[in-house]
Amino acid sequence: MLAGAPLLVAALCLAIAALGAALALPSAPLQAQAGTAEIPLRGHIGVASCAGSTCHGRSVPSGTPVRQDELQRWQEESSPGGAHSRAWRVIGEPRGAAIVRRLGLDSAGVMRECAGCHATPGSAHVSEGVDCEACHGDAKGWLASHYTVGTSHARNIAQGMTDLTVPRVRAGVCLDCHLSGDGQGQFIAHRIMAAGHPRIAFELDLFSTLQQHHDEDADYAARKGHKTNAMQMWAIGQAEAVARGLALYSQPAKANDGVFPEFTFYDCHSCHRRIYDGEEANVSAVPNPGRPIRSGMPPYNDENMILLAAAARVVAPAEAATFDARSMAFHRAMGVGRSEAVSAAQALRQSANALSARFAAAPFNRDQAFAVIDAIASDAISERFTDYAGSAQSVMALDTLLGGMVNSGMVTAGGAGALRLHINQAYAAVRDPNGFQPIAFRRALGGAVRSIRSLR
Repeated sequence: MLAGAPLLVAALCLAIAALGAALALPSAPLQAQAGTAEIPLRGHIGVASCAGSTCHGRSVPSGTPVRQDELQRWQEESSPGGAHSRAWRVIGEPRGAAIVRRLGLDSAGVMRECAGCHATPGSAHVSEGVDCEACHGDAKGWLASHYTVGTSHARNIAQGMTDLTVPRVRAGVCLDCHLSGDGQGQFIAHRIMAAGHPRIAFELDLFSTLQQHHDEDADYAARKGHKTNAMQMWAIGQAEAVARGLALYSQPAKANDGVFPEFTFYDCHSCHRRIYDGEEANVSAVPNPGRPIRSGMPPYNDENMILLAAAARVVAPAEAATFDARSMAFHRAMGVGRSEAVSAAQALRQSANALSARFAAAPFNRDQAFAVIDAIASDAISERFTDYAGSAQSVMALDTLLGGMVNSGMVTAGGAGALRLHINQAYAAVRDPNGFQPIAFRRALGGAVRSIRSLR
């Protein structure tokens, strides 16, 4: 991310800090490595196991080869980086308590509905919130050996550590709670948001930046085999978010709520508009060519689909046309019937998975990054920014892509910093969901993109 916290990122940081948005990874049994003794079954062993002063519990970042102050950064009260440690506590704070009350949950209900994301599955210490092992994997199999002389990242992974350097793996971990998952208490239904939970949105590279407890220095690259490519992380995050949402939508138990569809899958602001009953009634919806649906029909939330389409046009043009066609077919099928919509969702999910795999093998170089930025502002993509969610996602994308180019040395920090005013103007256009104006936003987005083009 660039210096000078932009408005929407600041808002996201506050939302993450306030509600302790969590990551979780369901555990899976390890298989023994060929030619070695059987690896112990994985098990959660808690934060205290990582907190030694010679491990991750230092008060200053003076360790080698890692900072060793990771625990302190995880606990930071004033930073989004500390949101995971606060995840369980916020349930008892005023906003969390109000949500629990509106949902009519007792203590068992809170464990059932909330612990899947606000605590680490398998942990006996829910008060620790979302701890190290929620993201890095249950540590029983690898804790004792991951700091020994001669160990390697590959060995740690073989012994059960989750390989968060792989974008598709990281996305799977984050999506469980930052979009929804299959684990108990990991599906954020519309009734939960109706009780006061924030709207769900997902952007992998931004969330990774907010939770980064380490420096990607030369030593990091040597141990992990590479440094993070922020542009690739962003693109894969978009593809995996689309695939996850469609997978959940295809499950009958999650896609319906009584006689109603499960509205968590739909675009919030397409329905949450002011209603005028008098002669002065003014229809505020703007036609969206990417959603071939009838007027008045609630549309599926396509914020990640739009940005995925932009990335596909640049990195995988051969697959882009198929993805676009299947995206439109999915929206159209939702106006026909449930079976037709599920069939179309499965085809679209297949395209999203294929794009994720293509992105994982793509270099995401300087020219591609600029081309994706251009694609986001192109007529074919920008005309789909008719609602708040997709528009907000596009501004995060510009910031992420520009920040990634700075971090990888493709553009200078000074040059990018000079564009902060234009980026912030685009953020200002999505500052207030209730006051969002599509045409004004497109102008602001175009101004930001033109300023970024000047770095070429």
